[in-house]
Amino acid sequence: MYTEKVMDHFSNPRNVGEMADADAVGQVGNPTCGDIMKIYLKINENRIEDIKFQTFGCGAAIATSSMVTEMAKGKTLDEAMEITNKSVAEALDGLPPQKMHCSNLAADALQDAIKNYRKTHGA
Repeated sequence: MYTEKVMDHFSNPRNVGEMADADAVGQVGNPTCGDIMKIYLKINENRIEDIKFQTFGCGAAIATSSMVTEMAKGKTLDEAMEITNKSVAEALDGLPPQKMHCSNLAADALQDAIKNYRKTHGA
């Protein structure tokens, strides 16, 4: 059902945890399945210097959150905004069709955090 990459990111999530001194936070949730994702960003000169996540959800939600943090870390805000739901799923070598909404949440949480940063910092 799940690819090796999904199982690896689920079993060994990268960048998990809360960031007390985050420059921006994004949060999204899916009321249908109950998944909630929170992304924390530390920004330095318009680049994502550090990123953490907290996810309340299924294994696919944890795996997509982990993958999106790896994809975004080190990127400029504009580059990170180009990370799409599809690219997250592709980076994990695919998700079962019934779990595709999880990749939507991961990219949406990242974009929400970037939008919040731009709103509060005028960037």
